[in-house]
Amino acid sequence: MSIPHHFKRITLHLARNKEYPVGSHMHGYDIVAPLDADSRIDAAEWRKHREICRVRRFWAGEPDQIGYLRHRPGGPGGATWIVDYDAARSDDDEPAYRLGDHRMQVGEYVSIRDEDDELRTFQIVAVENAA
Repeated sequence: MSIPHHFKRITLHLARNKEYPVGSHMHGYDIVAPLDADSRIDAAEWRKHREICRVRRFWAGEPDQIGYLRHRPGGPGGATWIVDYDAARSDDDEPAYRLGDHRMQVGEYVSIRDEDDELRTFQIVAVENAA
């Protein structure tokens, strides 16, 4: 299956924090998702092409984790975007804080609550065609 042109690969790197004062390019996510004209995730297009919306979590010293970008009811605005690594479990899901409200543009920041229940901030460092 070919990937439609409005699908982008969004690369996030860990933003600066106490442990990484300058951030880290060795910790982050690659997210494939459809973007609308305002560079926000297009939920209607996501519904049509869920199987394309993959996420790769890369973390120094750990094997990559591959999952799917999912949209579930609840949370701010009535819905929450999550990274789902195993559809049979919910304890491995990583919710993204207000991901649908953020413009997916280089330099912007997003937050994801990881498997350790820690909310981490990431900076968008690249937005490229996914095809």
